Amino acid sequence: MKSTFLLAAALLLWGAAPAQAQRKSKSAGPALEMTTAARRLQPLFGGLTPAQAEQLVGPAYVTKVAGSFASRAEASRFFSTKGYEYLRESQPDTAAYRFNLAWVLDPTNADAYRGLGIVVSRNPTPDQAIELLTRGLALAPTNNLLLSDLGTSYMMRYELTKKKKDLTTGIELLEKATTQDATNAVAWQQLGRGYYYQEKYDQAWAAVHKAQSTDLTAVDFDLVSDLLTHLPDPQGKFK
Repeated sequence: MKSTFLLAAALLLWGAAPAQAQRKSKSAGPALEMTTAARRLQPLFGGLTPAQAEQLVGPAYVTKVAGSFASRAEASRFFSTKGYEYLRESQPDTAAYRFNLAWVLDPTNADAYRGLGIVVSRNPTPDQAIELLTRGLALAPTNNLLLSDLGTSYMMRYELTKKKKDLTTGIELLEKATTQDATNAVAWQQLGRGYYYQEKYDQAWAAVHKAQSTDLTAVDFDLVSDLLTHLPDPQGKFK
């Protein structure tokens, strides 16, 4: 049995695009020699502080950019929005730089962290995405998309680690996401997979049907197949 987990947003933005790992070694830090061009594409400019990143980009440039808007926060929101647009156009490098600029302009912009989390969601492991999304959620604890994305990332990690803590955390986050927004079909689908892993097949089917009632394209038919081997669909919709 094998299922593919992507961030809720990544399901919409990336589709089935192949992974392109851009992670640094865990031992790498801000002191590591890296070209400016390379740092532009690394989340948070490769581990710099906002002040260091502003020096890298150029204080004059940042001031000029911010001056085109009513505030740095507004400028930040503009660049994070542009980042999502570039993701939809399958331009992850350009998107990463826009999200980095959004972060430099306003380190409290949760969307900058979420966008970078989506960019790195194609890495071989979800660790970096979890780190970025966690930071974003700390700034916006009720952000439904961040809850859903982070919960899905923990589900991804559970598939690799088989650690109960990852599964429990993922389910808790996805339950919060679906409680806040009952129309979040992707969160329902990922929650169904979580219940399946817990062998709660009735609850897994209920989650699948919640996803189906909202968006049929969100249904994971691999999960449906797995569930059918353990329990027939209580509603008889899948056979």
